Amino acid sequence: MFNSIGWGEIVVLGLAALFIFGPERLPDLAKDVAGGLKRVRGAVTGVRGQLHDSLGEDFDEFRNVDLRRYHPKAFIREHLIGEDDDRPAPRAGGAPRSAGSST
Repeated sequence: MFNSIGWGEIVVLGLAALFIFGPERLPDLAKDVAGGLKRVRGAVTGVRGQLHDSLGEDFDEFRNVDLRRYHPKAFIREHLIGEDDDRPAPRAGGAPRSAGSST
């Protein structure tokens, strides 16, 4: 869930919440957030179930589709240029540097 957030950032966010909301309101706020996440998870599960009921076996096929294939750059490259985009999209800021290059 927290692939891009490290433990240091989580601690800083916790301390900021403690200072902003105070120790009296923080437990109630945590309960409200947990309840909200449970409701969102239940809604997503319900929508997924409705889609599965509506689409049947087609839903299982849709779940296995690689949506990165429809990234605008990959889509244009595949349909206009005719190249398959099996390689990752380039990072913003230009071409990647080689290991031996210096700045």
